[in-house]
Amino acid sequence: MQTRPVRIGLISDTHGLLRPQAIDFLRGCDHILHAGDIVGASILDGLAGLAPLTAVRGNNDHGDWAQALPETVTLTLGGGVIHMLHDLNELAIDPAAEGVRVVVTGHSHKPACSERGGVLYVNPGAAGRRRFTLPVSVGELLIDEGKVDVRLVTLDVA
Repeated sequence: MQTRPVRIGLISDTHGLLRPQAIDFLRGCDHILHAGDIVGASILDGLAGLAPLTAVRGNNDHGDWAQALPETVTLTLGGGVIHMLHDLNELAIDPAAEGVRVVVTGHSHKPACSERGGVLYVNPGAAGRRRFTLPVSVGELLIDEGKVDVRLVTLDVA
């Protein structure tokens, strides 16, 4: 029996702005990961209405709602082990040694994907307010029978 890939939406650095284009992209995901700098609990409420949500606290997330968020999280989705934190420079584990397949981060506002030592490092970029000339972007992981595909998408915003 053929199963469909698990679709995991990736979003980061919303900075208090949940764009309709980001919502449209994330609609239909099996799970959503927010890699921090959320800057408002209402952003989490909006995302949680779309799919199960896991979020980590970023350096701009303050207040009681933010203190309830972990700084890092490791979870298994679609058979793939994913470790998420806001700033890659604060990575405190050896992902390969821990059996992690994907590390998801934010912070830089720059969408990026690279593979090192069998671990995918993915930053969906920033989905909130535009910073300098960087794109407004989101991403997704498609996990199918242990194979992970990454897609980073620049949103069409004015």
